[in-house]
Amino acid sequence: MGKSQETFNKKEKEKKRLKKRQDKAAKREERKSNPKPTSFEDMIVYVDEYGQLTDTPPDPTKKLKFKAEDIEIGIPKKEKEEIDPIRNGKVEFFNSEKGFGFIKEDGTNEKFFVHVSSLTGEIEEGEKVSFELEQGLKGLNAVRVKKI
Repeated sequence: MGKSQETFNKKEKEKKRLKKRQDKAAKREERKSNPKPTSFEDMIVYVDEYGQLTDTPPDPTKKLKFKAEDIEIGIPKKEKEEIDPIRNGKVEFFNSEKGFGFIKEDGTNEKFFVHVSSLTGEIEEGEKVSFELEQGLKGLNAVRVKKI
């Protein structure tokens, strides 16, 4: 007598496959008996003032009106302020042999590069100076530097 080729595992797999097929057929029949609305009006969804989806149209009395000129797209423009171009600071470091140094501004404590070509006189470390700023290759540079 030969052993049956159908094992327990094979029987279980076949049962699961038949169950899955029956469930799928049941779902298909349910969809056929309850058809979804297919008209355009049934598919429209509105967004209320709180950002929630709803099927009722918004109330026209709550509508707000804006002027197109009042809407700013992008970064708002800065109002130009009159800034005194002459600043004051203290010489933090200056190497007269190499011809450059750094000035620390009084108000902001920012340091700016200064070259000997932009000096109007002799300066040394620790002296108070007045200067103007210009854009250089690697950032802002102090120019027209004078002792106070």
